[in-house]
Amino acid sequence: MSFAVPAAAYDRFMGVHSRQLAPQLVDLARLSSGDRALDVGCGPGALTAELVARLGAGSVAAVDPSESFVAAARARHPGVDVRRASAEALPFTDRAFDAALAQLVVHFMTDPVGGLREMARVTRREGVIAACVWDHVGERSPIAVFWRAARDLGLGIQDESGLAGVREGHLVELFKKSGLRKVEDVVLGARVAYASFDGWWEPFAFGVGPAGKVFLGLNPDQRARLRQRCEELLPPAPFEVVSFAWAARGIV
Repeated sequence: MSFAVPAAAYDRFMGVHSRQLAPQLVDLARLSSGDRALDVGCGPGALTAELVARLGAGSVAAVDPSESFVAAARARHPGVDVRRASAEALPFTDRAFDAALAQLVVHFMTDPVGGLREMARVTRREGVIAACVWDHVGERSPIAVFWRAARDLGLGIQDESGLAGVREGHLVELFKKSGLRKVEDVVLGARVAYASFDGWWEPFAFGVGPAGKVFLGLNPDQRARLRQRCEELLPPAPFEVVSFAWAARGIV
């Protein structure tokens, strides 16, 4: 899936959560000084920033299918080799990296196993592949309340619970199917404070990802009812949204 939205829209919608996952995912990868790492599906660059902080810009490359995200990542991280590409067709030679990471990306890959295999292809033998995906099936994502409210209202929309890797154990299954070895998994967490309900609600109108697409497809009455139901499900403001992501690490 390509996110044809401005980087600032993604930052407000999901970036506030993904920035908290990035250091945890890099910790899981257990990178060493001098390693060269690839950020697959980099978005505007939350994970890229963490990799640059630890390895230096010259040791980091990144790809994303979205033109706006590639432009933002290039502007935010000078010296990083940022290219427009999908996970299933990485524009790098075999064994070019010591590690390849994908944050909140596997469930949007057209072919998740193929994408992970492609990540392994560009990573050296004994190198590391690491990825994480929100727990949508367990309703522990930052937007779980949105999907629950839509179901409560019988809007007949498709949520993200059927996507790859979003249920317990499935990301590990995908890693193993792709040929990765010594696969291990952990749970990552994020906690974001909102001063008002509108601070949580307004970014849905930016059209980011599946939830944003669903929001834009609703008529005014449906949006009003959905807003009311979400406000009923969330605590009174100010409140925190606590979310969790499945994460896995494997060896090429």
